[in-house]
Amino acid sequence: MNARLKNVYDKEIVGRLLNKLAVKNKHEVPKIEKIIINMGLGEDAADGKKLKACVDDMSLITGQKPIVTKFKKSISNFKTRKGSNAGVKVTLRSNKMYEFIDRLVNIALPRIKDFRGLATKGIDKSNNFSFGVKEHIIFPEVNFDKVDKIRGLDITIVTSSKNTNGTLELLKEFNFPMKSKNWGYYGENKRNTKKFKKNKIS
Repeated sequence: MNARLKNVYDKEIVGRLLNKLAVKNKHEVPKIEKIIINMGLGEDAADGKKLKACVDDMSLITGQKPIVTKFKKSISNFKTRKGSNAGVKVTLRSNKMYEFIDRLVNIALPRIKDFRGLATKGIDKSNNFSFGVKEHIIFPEVNFDKVDKIRGLDITIVTSSKNTNGTLELLKEFNFPMKSKNWGYYGENKRNTKKFKKNKIS
């Protein structure tokens, strides 16, 4: 069975993007190909117990067991040694990817204190979108009482878009709360942003 957002993309979003981006073939419509989530370990990399805690938390957040990443070279200033543990990483595709987006947008991001939206400058030259989350406990799957340390996450949305505008429109269709210079969240005038933010994240 397809994830809810997968069906929404196929039945609704593709059609809207065809009009917005002025493309004729639905195969040219940008799509999300995969999502990469990283959690750095820092000084806890050598602690087996804390490493296991990170793996367990990431498994709960993503619904998939992460891999442990290693440093590719030694850097004395950062006290890193080649081959030592650097962090944990998960790559999500297909239904798990759509399920993660659903929980991220509708549950996790609104739980961030004083959240003001995601910056569009996170779209890179490859038209993928990356952003950071300071506290992994915004995901309801994580039991705050059992967390030994609050950690950050780096999330990258890999798209098939050929330009920045295609990526931005795709993210907006999935209800990612993007912000711009003259507006609060897209679709709300800056004069009403304060009221809108309060209603959006309460």
